[in-house]
Amino acid sequence: MARFHLKRIYDPVSGDDGRRILVERLWPRGVRKADAGLDEWLREIAPSTELRRWFGHDPDKWPEFQRRYRQELAGHPDLLARLQAYADEDPVTLLFAARDTERNSAVVLKAVLDEGAGRAREPSE
Repeated sequence: MARFHLKRIYDPVSGDDGRRILVERLWPRGVRKADAGLDEWLREIAPSTELRRWFGHDPDKWPEFQRRYRQELAGHPDLLARLQAYADEDPVTLLFAARDTERNSAVVLKAVLDEGAGRAREPSE
């Protein structure tokens, strides 16, 4: 069973984090790469620059941001499958930089992964 967790990159590294993957397009301010404790920086799965700028963490744009980002994620089945494969082995912590812990791209990504995106589908009989 895939296990995904969310955490701000500014929070301390924990032994429960499992594989730590930064899912931001830009490197977070004030974080030294040597101190991040990352296993991978998967910037390609982050929202496009255009979508990120449009959203600007405006709570009023949250519903539309989710819809648009889900569309973008549908174009990256290989990256979603990679994350699912990681989570089959160990817990995966998706790291983000946003202050808003309830309305950010990692929340959408986790929801999409929890719904099974990136999983191989069983053939219909």
